[in-house]
This record gives sequence, structure tokens and C-alpha cells, in this order.
Amino acid sequence: MLDWLLQKLPEQHRQKAHDILVLTRMDRPIGALLLLWPTWWALWLAANDFPPWKMLVIFTLGVFAMRAAGCAINDFADRKLDPQVARTAGRPIASGRVTPREALIVFAGLLVFAFLLVLLTNPLTIKLSFIGAVLAALYPFTKRYTDMPQVVLGAAFGWSIPMAFAAVQNSVPPLGWLLFIANILWSVIYDTEYAMVDREDDLKAGARSTAILFGDADVPIIGVLMGTFVVAMVMVGTRAKLGWPYWVAVLATIGLFGWQQWLIRNRQRDACLAAFRHNNWLGLTLWIGIALALAVR
Repeated sequence: MLDWLLQKLPEQHRQKAHDILVLTRMDRPIGALLLLWPTWWALWLAANDFPPWKMLVIFTLGVFAMRAAGCAINDFADRKLDPQVARTAGRPIASGRVTPREALIVFAGLLVFAFLLVLLTNPLTIKLSFIGAVLAALYPFTKRYTDMPQVVLGAAFGWSIPMAFAAVQNSVPPLGWLLFIANILWSVIYDTEYAMVDREDDLKAGARSTAILFGDADVPIIGVLMGTFVVAMVMVGTRAKLGWPYWVAVLATIGLFGWQQWLIRNRQRDACLAAFRHNNWLGLTLWIGIALALAVR
């Protein structure tokens, strides 16, 4: 797909452009989708219906820009760690195809683009965007100083939620913060599943994660987090007075979590990675439930 997109570029620039796109994970949209669904949950709930087109376009573009920026700074921070992990040794910086300086330039450029988008909103959203930028830059370095970098990831990935409410309502109501907390729980769930893939390599390299922190209690702890997330989303539905389509989506979410638990039961790498990717369908399911519940009011 990337080769097709880049075929019109001069040949001397094609490989570098390809490496930059891989650096920003444009070849793997799953991470952007996991950021997009909560943003859309927030936009629909903030608008209490289909959100204004302007905000939908701004936040959708912003999601992809910030996710790409986060990947660039993540690989910069992990430039000495990635070569020690089998799954990440081929990344552009780890393999020498992109320099750390180039990664920082890409990161800065994407931040500027995202900030230009935010300037089209309102003063409260602009103020909140500075916190989002700090969280995005901070997360990759937390793997060295805390056993729960997934919580920081959840805050970084979920900061679009209060920003979306601020952009639509010019305030962040309790519903917005409740949804933000729910998203942190969900992020810890799926990123712990992701970290289970690299647990042995991370232990050797000295990286830290919730997968290492939880140890052999990882599967039941993820189950508890799943239950807590469902409770939080039930609270979201009752506070927002959502109708039956949303509750069907919540029931489907419980079923999807059950399937993830089955996948990770033996802690096999491929199964844990499949469980992580499966969360895309969970986010989509909840967004459909929210959108339909608001549409049929």
C-alpha cells in the first residue's frame, strides 16, 4: 500500500519517504484506530448527536497526526532498546534507516500540524492541547521510570476526550472526565496485552510494563480491568441517558472481552497480539452503539 502511494515520488526520495511513513506507523493503522474510537465517542456524546463537521474533521485529522507524532518520539526514546527486542529490531531508527535527528524533526512537524488544527477550535481546547502534547512526549520515557507506562499511554491516548468536549461545549462536564477514566482503563487492558508479546525481551532489555508488573497474575488482573471498564461505560450510558442500541453494544463488549480472555489464556505471543488488535472491533462497537442510541432518540 505504501509503495503504491509513493510511486509518483522521484526514486531518490522514495525509500526515505517510505521509512518515514513506517516510522510513523502509517502501514499499521490499528494504533490510530484505538485513538480514533474514543475521540469519536466523545464527539458524539458532547454534541448529543452527530457532531459538527468542522470538529469531526479537525479531530479525525488530529488523531492521525498525534498518533504518528507519538510513534516518532516513541522510536526516538527506544532507539537503544528496540534493537534488543526481536519484534522491534527492524524499525527504521533501530535499523539505521532513519536517524534520531530525522525522527525529532518529524515529531516536531506533526506537532505543529496538530496545533494548527487546534487553533481552529476555541481557547479552552487550545489550552488543553498543551497538556496533550506533554503527555505524548512523556509516555515513551516512562518505560524506564515506572512499572505502569500503560497508564500514561491511556492518559495520552485519551486526552482527545476532554479536548473534544471542550471544542463542542466549551467546557468539560463530568461525563467527559468519566469517559476519560474509562479510556485509561481500556488502554491499560489492550496495551498490557500488547506488552505480553514482548515481556521476555523487555525483561532482558530492562524495560518496564504492566505485563511485567502483573507477572503470572496478568490474565486475571486484565479480567478485573475489563469488568471495571464495563462498569464505567455503564455509568457513561446512564449519565448520558442512552437508549437500547448502546446497551446492545455494551453486551457485545462483554462478549468481545470474553474472547480476548480466551485468546490470552496461555500467554502465547501471537494470541496476545491478536487480542490487542481485536480491541479495534470493541472500540468500533461502542461507537456504533453511541451513534445509534443518539440517532434514535
